[in-house]
Order: sequence, then C-alpha cells, then structure tokens
Amino acid sequence: MNTAYLGLGSNLGDRRRHLAGALRRLQAGAGIRIAEVSSVYETRPVGVAGQPNFLNLVARITTTRSAHELLDQCLRVEAGLGRVRRERWGPRTIDIDLLLYGDARINDGRLTVPHPRMRERGFVLAPLAEIAPGLLLAGKTAGALAARIGQAGVRKLGSLEWNAAPAECPGAASG
Repeated sequence: MNTAYLGLGSNLGDRRRHLAGALRRLQAGAGIRIAEVSSVYETRPVGVAGQPNFLNLVARITTTRSAHELLDQCLRVEAGLGRVRRERWGPRTIDIDLLLYGDARINDGRLTVPHPRMRERGFVLAPLAEIAPGLLLAGKTAGALAARIGQAGVRKLGSLEWNAAPAECPGAASG
C-alpha cells in the first residue's frame, strides 16, 4: 500500500460539486482509498489572467496502484467530469495533480513526482500543510514552506461534504 497526495482544483461551474464528484470517483476506483481531505481554499488563478477563482484542496490517499496507474485514473476522473484541455493553466471544471507518491522520484516525460511546482504554490501548500504539516519536501516541512511563501490570495473556506453512497455517484465505478 502506498500513500500519495493529490491536489484538486476547479474554477468552472459548480466548483464544490466538481471537487466532491472527483473525490467520490477516485474513492470508487479499485485500489484507491481517500484517507484525509483538507479544507477547501479559494485561490486566485495562476498562469492565465481573466478567469474565475479556483477552489482547491489536497487529499491524502492510500493506493495499491502504481503512480502511472493512479495518474491514468485521475485523468479518467477529469474527463468524466467534463475537463477539456484547451490551454495550459486555463479554466477547468476539475484538475487533479499527483503531488507526491510515497518517496518516489519520477520524471519520465509523462509524470513528474514530486510535482515540480508545488513548493511555490500557496494553493497547494496551504491545504497540504493543513493535513500534513510535518511532511518533508526537499528538506523542509510543508508547514514551514507554507509559512515561508505566505497565504496572499489563499482563503480557507471550510470543509467539503463529499462522501456519498455509490448510487449517488453515477459512473463512479468506471475506471
């Protein structure tokens, strides 16, 4: 069993519903269990101006899937929730990033773990530090990194209700 951390974000449509739906679909996937979910944070977009604010959270999961199988499942969940890739860092119904996969270091052109920009982004560090403040990232704790970069543009909104019976999540068992 491996521990992984996923960053989820949404800035189109019903953002809370997209986050909750992604968590339900991930949980319904074989070999994936959501262990802990941070609060929801509202954040300004990075990279492309003129788009709506994001809702972001981080989930700690346990999984029997390989990192690449987990990535594939994340991509299937995104597609199932209407994610269309038009422009890098553009608006999206859901974005699921594989931030960490145990102690693995992967950089193979398809997947880079640890996520290469997570230590620079308040929308990742604030929720990550909430659920794993002592987690070491390149020799510094998530809590220390979050404090170092500050929380400008990051606003904690509270918890997300996402648990639902499988019947309440159409298509969740796919993938």
